[in-house]
This record gives sequence, structure tokens and C-alpha cells, in this order.
Amino acid sequence: MKSLLLNTFGWRKKIPEEIRTPTLIALSHYPELKGVKIEFRFAENKSKSVMSARPSFRTVFSILEERSYVIYVRRRFVIEGKLLRIEELPQNILVGWIGHELGHIMDYKDRSVLSLLGFGLGYLILGKYIRAAERRADEFAVRHGLRSEILETKNFILNNTHLPERYKNKIKRLYLSPEEIMEIVNTDEEEIPKKLASV
Repeated sequence: MKSLLLNTFGWRKKIPEEIRTPTLIALSHYPELKGVKIEFRFAENKSKSVMSARPSFRTVFSILEERSYVIYVRRRFVIEGKLLRIEELPQNILVGWIGHELGHIMDYKDRSVLSLLGFGLGYLILGKYIRAAERRADEFAVRHGLRSEILETKNFILNNTHLPERYKNKIKRLYLSPEEIMEIVNTDEEEIPKKLASV
């Protein structure tokens, strides 16, 4: 299965072996990203985020088809007083986390240079802008069939007593709630019969 996923969804992707399987599973939900160049790179342990996605600055001014993106992944962190490597997390949680970051790339990939630069500036300085961007990434992931993985990842974060409250509050403030995720799913399910009826 891994070789099939790699052959189908691994084109133009650079993925560390330790997270290859969950990354390929997450990518399989995003057929639009098949030809997009994405590098998954381990970040330094002092990184504040578990994962973060951004365009590669040297390709920002390239044509859309030649842009590349980097998803930084924190290599190690502490949970329940134990130092864990990222690959020791349950696979579904990793798929959800990576799926969210791929949602960011979906948000970036069709933007003009000016839109992309404006997006980056807004993300850096405006809290309201950050919230909108994170919620869009969640919505992309949910609409691409990763609802259960996104929910599992959120529950893992929010219900883990050994993760900092500050981090949990950030997740609650910036990202879609489980109720909002279910609302998206229910809305989509209601829309499908309407779309079929109009064909």
C-alpha cells in the first residue's frame, strides 16, 4: 500500500521516512496537490508550532505551476512528561495534523504574488487574519474527507492534560470547533442531493 501511495501521491514531494505513511495518506485526500512541489522538513525543537506550512520564498515570484511549499514539522516534544518523537503519535492524529497543513497549501496555491505577500503580512501582524486562515485550512481538510482525523487531532490536543493550557486556548480560539466541523459536513451532505437533482 505504501509503495502505491508513494507512486500516486509522492510525485514532487520530499517526505522524511519517519512520517511518510501518514503524509501520503493525507496527500491522497488532496488530488489537486498531486503536481505541487512540497517539502516536509523537520524543524528545530525550539519551534513553537508542531507544524507550519508556507510557500518557499525563492519561488513566490515564479509562475503558479513552479511554486514550491515547505511544511515544517517539529521533530520532538513533551507529552505527559515524556519526550516523544513525532512518529510516535497515533497515525490518525498525524494524518489530521498534516491534512490541516495541506489545507493551508490549498489556500496558497492559486493566489497571485500580491495576494500571497498580503496574506503573509496579514498573518504576521493581525490576530483576526490568523484565525480566518486557520479556519480556512480546517475547512479545506474537512471538505476533503478528513473530518474524523481533524476531530481526533483536536480531541487529542484539548483532552491532553499535559499540554500547556496556553496552547489549548490557542486551538480553541483560532480553529474550527467540533460543532462547526459537523455543521460543514451536514451542510455538504444536504447539498449533494441538490447538485445531483440539477444534473
